[in-house]
Amino acid sequence: MVEKKTWKEFRDSGLFWWINMILHTFGWALVVEVEEDGSISNAYPARVKFRGFDEKDNSAGYIKVTKYLKENMEQLEKESLE
Repeated sequence: MVEKKTWKEFRDSGLFWWINMILHTFGWALVVEVEEDGSISNAYPARVKFRGFDEKDNSAGYIKVTKYLKENMEQLEKESLE
């Protein structure tokens, strides 16, 4: 029922950006600390003053989420029907 994933995979899917876009509405965000080698050393929720992302980050986020949906739609549909 639960398949553990990495923060990197979550970020690469675009879902990290998507969730933070929603959380920004309420002044919150999920934060990950990324080391020079790309590893994630810490993750936590935080209160933030900023709201939303710039156009470049939004465009990249929408592309990642669309790609994720395209590559996973059959499995997502199957799981929703189980």
